[in-house]
Amino acid sequence: MKLLDAALIAALTSDADVFGGDFQRWCKINKIPRATAYRHKKRIEVEGRWTARSRRPDSCPHQTPAEVEAEVVRLRRADPTAGAEMIGYELGRVAAELDWAARGWRVPSRATINTILTRNELIEPQPQKRPKSSFRRFVYARPRDCYQIDATIVHLAGDREATVFEVLDDCSRLLVASHVTDAETAAGAVVAIGRAFSDYGVPGLVLSDNGSAFTQRHRRGGISRFTRTVTEAGARLIHSSPYHPQTCGKVERHHRTFKDWLADQPLPATQAELQALCDRYQLYYNTQRRHSAWNQPPWQTWLDLCDHGGPGRLPVQQDADVRVLKISENGRITIGITKISIGRGRAGEIVTALIDGTHATIYAATGQPLGHQHLTHHGQVKIIPAAA
Repeated sequence: MKLLDAALIAALTSDADVFGGDFQRWCKINKIPRATAYRHKKRIEVEGRWTARSRRPDSCPHQTPAEVEAEVVRLRRADPTAGAEMIGYELGRVAAELDWAARGWRVPSRATINTILTRNELIEPQPQKRPKSSFRRFVYARPRDCYQIDATIVHLAGDREATVFEVLDDCSRLLVASHVTDAETAAGAVVAIGRAFSDYGVPGLVLSDNGSAFTQRHRRGGISRFTRTVTEAGARLIHSSPYHPQTCGKVERHHRTFKDWLADQPLPATQAELQALCDRYQLYYNTQRRHSAWNQPPWQTWLDLCDHGGPGRLPVQQDADVRVLKISENGRITIGITKISIGRGRAGEIVTALIDGTHATIYAATGQPLGHQHLTHHGQVKIIPAAA
């Protein structure tokens, strides 16, 4: 086509006989369709040159209105951490308040919001980032099936530090307790879990890491004060595997959400001021902030899911099974076709087995992980001890 356009322009501007007196024959030799050749010839005669025209349609009925796109941009600039799902949730509120339906406007999809953010250069491409679809999420099916507890350090004015214990419901992501103390101690952990029990009820399980505030087995041995508090309330305590923080991943991830919010607040000077901020944050997080796991605030999820767990009711996982078993006289338990030998020294003890597909992790009554084993063996196998 470039040869045709150049020849047509030369013929019109310099009166040169570039086609040998036969335009149709020239097109046939160069394998140019006659309709295309005459269309180019006509436009060049009118405009003096050939320029490609936009193929964009004159109208696009389903195009996102400019006002909606402006609202997407405003929400992103107001909160640079807000992703497409969070922006979509906030747009739903705006749409209800301003009655977008009466104007024929709809809340754009997640993909459309991402397109708008990209067009306005509000997204930094991260091709190396692992896609969400590659993660496998473990979650208990009911509120109060399991509480996760962990502590994080927060800075006060004057280069001083305080510790915040946070207790999170595994299913609804409700923040059931937030307690400020001097350091990560058993006393602080007991106050935090006690507040969670009194305000929202006792769960079936309490999950913690192996910090000294939650267990004594790495130090003096015996039963810790935190363990007694949990078990006397009727819940079962389990500890995550050492050096594997993903087990308590929900509350670990929540620390970052809390600190992002805290960074926008005045720096607290005392523990009392920090506790006031924690109380304010807990109300905001539970009742106003959308959680991506449920696309609504955690408190609404807690209310919507009427069937709650608790002591005496085995927790329910959507992708795993929880069993309470008694070790036989010969020191083993049976799960399906597999008999797992734990040791005669523990005969008669009650253990908790978390079964994920063909893999089981066994916990003692104190919450100590005893070990794990695959459930693909016929007959008896020894338990693989947990890492020390």
